Parts: sequence; structure tokens; C-alpha cells
Amino acid sequence: MSSLTTRVAVTLAVCATTFASNLWASEGSSVPLSASDSEPIKLGWMQGFPIPKDKLIMQPESDFFSFPKMRWTVCHIRELMPTKEINRGLGAPVPMTYALDSGIDTVTFQPLGSDKTMTWKASLSANYTDGMLILHKGQIVYETYSGCLNERGKHAAMSMTKSLTGLLAEILVVEGKLDSTAKVDTIIPELKNSAFGSATVRQVMDMTTSLKYSEDYADPNADIWVYSKAASPFPKPSGDKGPNGYFEYLQTLKKDTINHGEVFGYKTVNSDTLGWIISKVTGKDMTSLLSERIWMKMGAEQDGYMTVDAKGVPFAGGGISAGLRDMGRIGQLMLNGGKINGQQLFPSKVVENIQAGGDKKAFAAAGYKTLEGGSYHSMWWVMHNEHGAFAARGVHGQTIYVDPTAEMVIVRFSSFPSAANSKIDPTSLPAYQAVAKYLLNKDRKK
Repeated sequence: MSSLTTRVAVTLAVCATTFASNLWASEGSSVPLSASDSEPIKLGWMQGFPIPKDKLIMQPESDFFSFPKMRWTVCHIRELMPTKEINRGLGAPVPMTYALDSGIDTVTFQPLGSDKTMTWKASLSANYTDGMLILHKGQIVYETYSGCLNERGKHAAMSMTKSLTGLLAEILVVEGKLDSTAKVDTIIPELKNSAFGSATVRQVMDMTTSLKYSEDYADPNADIWVYSKAASPFPKPSGDKGPNGYFEYLQTLKKDTINHGEVFGYKTVNSDTLGWIISKVTGKDMTSLLSERIWMKMGAEQDGYMTVDAKGVPFAGGGISAGLRDMGRIGQLMLNGGKINGQQLFPSKVVENIQAGGDKKAFAAAGYKTLEGGSYHSMWWVMHNEHGAFAARGVHGQTIYVDPTAEMVIVRFSSFPSAANSKIDPTSLPAYQAVAKYLLNKDRKK
């Protein structure tokens, strides 16, 4: 590297750090440890024989998902929670092909709300990236691992799980096995007296249900914590009379004053209701269906797994952990309209429906500043940008980003200190677009 290139790289790295610091300061938060300083190995989490008491991350402590412990936890969910396997079957995996491009590291972009530039490589540490995979025309052009993750490991997908739940539902709709216009209580009688009973399946799939429910992770009194307590697989305190498990909790939710279908509201309980609907229709739980319809057929390298509640019900709203390349296979399936390795796993109409997007007006009412002009459909985020991109997204920076125009799939596993993607989007969304344009320009020069 020349001295000029070195100076430019250092300057861009400093700009990246400054941008991140300003972003945290604007939110009234103290700046957390950097990605480098919070590396799990560097902090000594779960290392030693025996492991020192102050380096343990384990049950029954409740802080294993707090930063910086979270940077270890996201790769070790199965050591902390009971899970069910998403089995890949007994066949050999179908290898992915490589055409690595070192030029991607030097791609530059301008973060949202900033007048500075940043390199792709600098954005990885700014976003606490644990794993990054880029596929272009079906080949891996970029792959890197950091934090707790290596190519043999599995990482929590968080709410990208929702998109796989939505994908299964959309497959059933297109195949005529699920009526998206049906009222939920006609499929799940147990939800007749809940807010979900009067909603349609489509309103659940697009999260336009009207619910008295708060998912503000920053509010210790929000409904999400009652929900989390019900979902806990561990024994409840003596005398506890609250709901036990996802299905019991969903029956307690009441309708808000607005009508179903009017406003998009990102609420995980919709995903677990959809998981229940899928199981009622197919007679199979989420892990079994994902295994049969996707994992066993896409040439997966590794089994995935899902966390479960005390009654063994998989967490359809955020419970999946999987390998980076297997999530890349999911993205490639979506890019190819349900086809991979020469096999059509589900009708192309499924992806067409998802990519078309949902109600933009209902989505706009939710006020997502970094996703203006977007929509939400079948639990996928649809950008409606010039490339027709759509994505699966999860807290702390998880992403499958599909760009049909550039024939590109990006998968990122991350352990960003804040759960809110609004903090990570400014250095992510424009970076994805910059790489897409880089790949398109490279194609034109061939």
C-alpha cells in the first residue's frame, strides 16, 4: 500500500469513528467500546479452565444479551437456551463457488446525514460486523469473519427469522394452502377473543394489525418484557399466574382503537401468531417445515436451530441461529425466484409477491426515517429503490439484502451495541448501494 493510500485509509477510518461517536452522542448515549476493543477473545469471555467468575456468561444471569457480553452470546445461543434443530438432511452440501474481489474493501460511500466519506472496510468495524458475505451472480465475491464468528460457527439471525416465517406463509398462500383473506380465528379458534381474532392472515403477515402492545426495548415497562417472560423456557416463579409460552400470551392481547389494516406496526407478536397459523395449516412446527421446504433442499452446509419456549414452541419472531453461507443461500433463493442449484424449491410468484411490497401509506405512518418510501410485506422490508431491493432485517444489525438489479446478495451478522437499526442504517444502506453500483460498473467494463 502506498503512503498516500495509507493516509487516505487512516483518514477515512477516523471519519468513520467520528461519525459513530457523533451518532451515539446525538442519541444521548455514552460511546460504547469499539468493535476492536469489545472483541470477545480480547475481553476474555468464557475463556479458561476454570473460567474466572467475572468472565462467565451463563444462566441464570439475565445480562447475557447486554453489551459487550452480547458479542459472545450471539454465537452461543444454544449454550444458554433450549433449541430445536432445523435439520439439513443427510445429503452432501452443495459447495458455493468463489470469485473474491479485494476491490470491494476500498469502495467508498457517504453515510446518511454526514458530509464525510467512508470505505466499505471501515464500515464493517463501525457496524460491529461479525460476518459479512457478498454474492454476485451466484458467486461469493466477499467473505469475512470477526467477533465471535468463524466459518464453522452459527450466529443469531434475530428478526431475520420473521422473514423466513413470512416466506413460508407466502409459499403456502401461493400454493393455495393458506387463504390470506381468512380471519385468524377461523384458523386458530383459541384467538377468537384476542386482538388477532378479527384480523386477516394478510394483516398479520404485513404487521398492520391493531394491537395494544408496545415493543419499545428502551422502556422497562413495555409489553415486550411481559411477552419475553411468558416466552421464557425456564420455570416461572412460584405463584406466577401469567401466561406460559407464546400461544398463551398471544391469547391475552387486546385490540387498539384503530382498525386493522390502517397502520404498519412492527410487533414481534405478529410473527409468532403467523408461526401458529402456519403450524395449524400444515400440522408441523416451524423447525420441521423450514427443514423440509428449505434447509434439506438448498444444499445447506450446516443445520440451523431455533430457540423454543417452555412448551417446545419455536420462536417464529427471532429464534433462528445459522451459518453465514447458509443465510447467503436463503438470499440467493430469493434473488433467483425460489430456485437454487437447478431446483425450483417454491414458485417464483412467491418472490414476486414479496418484492412488490405492501401498503406504503400504512408503512409511512410508522415514521421510519432511514426507510422512507419503503414498505413491509410478508415480513420482508421492501426498499422500493431504483434497484428494487428488499431485505430481511434483525436487531443489532442482522441483514439479508437482496438487490435484483445488481444480481447481488449481502448477508451481515453483527453485534452492534444498540438494538435499533436506525443507528446502523446510516453506515449500512448507502454502503450496500455503493457496492451494488461497483459490481454493476465492473460488469459493464467486461
